[in-house]
Amino acid sequence: MATGRVERKLAAILAADVAGYSRLMGADEEGTLAQLKALRRELSDPKIKEHHGRIVKTTGDGLFIEFASVVDAVRCAVEVQREMADRNADVPADRRIEFRMGINLGDIIKDGRDIYGDGVNVAARLEALAEPGGICVNRVVRDQVRDKLDFSFEDMGEQQVKNITRPVRVYALRSGVSALPAPSALPAAPITPNVAPRLSIVVLPFANLGNDPEQQYFADGITEDLTTDLSRIAGLLVISRNTAFSYQGKRVDTKQIGRELGVRYVLEGSVRRSGNQIRVNAQLIDADTDTHLWAERFDGDTGDLFALQDEITSRIAIALNLELIGAEAVRPTRHADALDCILRGRAAFNKPPSPEKYTEPIDLYEQALALDPWSVDAHSLLATALMARVVDFMSDTPAADITRAEELVGKALAASPRSPAAHFAKAQVLRAAPMGRDHSRIRVGARVQSQLGSRITLSRQVQALRRVDRRDDPAHGASHPAQPP
Repeated sequence: MATGRVERKLAAILAADVAGYSRLMGADEEGTLAQLKALRRELSDPKIKEHHGRIVKTTGDGLFIEFASVVDAVRCAVEVQREMADRNADVPADRRIEFRMGINLGDIIKDGRDIYGDGVNVAARLEALAEPGGICVNRVVRDQVRDKLDFSFEDMGEQQVKNITRPVRVYALRSGVSALPAPSALPAAPITPNVAPRLSIVVLPFANLGNDPEQQYFADGITEDLTTDLSRIAGLLVISRNTAFSYQGKRVDTKQIGRELGVRYVLEGSVRRSGNQIRVNAQLIDADTDTHLWAERFDGDTGDLFALQDEITSRIAIALNLELIGAEAVRPTRHADALDCILRGRAAFNKPPSPEKYTEPIDLYEQALALDPWSVDAHSLLATALMARVVDFMSDTPAADITRAEELVGKALAASPRSPAAHFAKAQVLRAAPMGRDHSRIRVGARVQSQLGSRITLSRQVQALRRVDRRDDPAHGASHPAQPP
């Protein structure tokens, strides 16, 4: 057993290697090695020094670099890739030296001049996901730099990477690296306030309105379970439980909370117990305007507190999913981006079944795919909408819809094997396939089903997503192995 104290620190790690290194060396060993030495001497080493980085180790064609600042790490990577693109402009494609880069911000173990740990391993895995000339980062890096640097990152979804237990949310700086503005052209600090993410919320601690202070545990349990359940909704940013509980017992203006935490929505509520009855009130508030968007009351019996708690949090999470999507769909926007199209499509999909109900979301999801061809959500939701149209017998071309949905699901699962939305879409494809082969057998059943509305379907979808997430969560039992990409 080791007796010495392990030195840990938080650092930004940049991993880089040469794409196609073996091919280049096979074609011209001496020439390739000479070019690499020249690039390090003239470009990469000076840039690393300029941005206060430290080369930890070299691996033939690769580098591991440590930065104290993640902003410096991203700037260094972008400037090197920009310069490399300029240098390769007139070089034949088969002779170009192109770097792939990955940047991670994480905890590392320092041993002398070397470093170890998942912080290093994740950077290496991100680099392997990058395209030649590209940069991949994880969600923490993206969140840290997006309000400080004018660089655009594209969401690649959650990726299961080698030797890392949990999936990693990956963002890629794909095209236009060479066209990005130089750091000197960037403002030193943003003049306008930070814009909160489209779907972002904090669940404030529910207040205990009963006379028994010992009942606070139930109110806290509601808050924690809601935070967990809402975090399972795809695309929703939820502030952590610890941060939310720092506001417990304080009277703080909702607008101030929105500014301090960078969220658009605040959920607050109360718990009151009388004998064997419990009443839970919940309110959804727009942090920009301090207006109530939704409120509901839930009553239950205390015979089984855990079952009651699960039921209440599940009902609130389902209701909030509808309300948040609807609120964002009608929020004015100057630029229609992929997320905007997805949100509007989800809101349209929640309408009662009709031919128009499916035409509108399908068109919006197609627009989202055109804007972001790598969006796992757009692929999955489009496939789900196509299959819903088949199942409800409102498709004129069921076989073509099923074929298209199978292609979309295949791409979504290849990009993000653990995506709940992709797995749900796959289930809908399997469900619809027999109906597509015999489309006329159960039209009467389809008419009956169409009268039930969409809320039952949404409820089942949310429950399915929760079961998928729990199956992947070690806290709820052994996780199953990831499917191959």
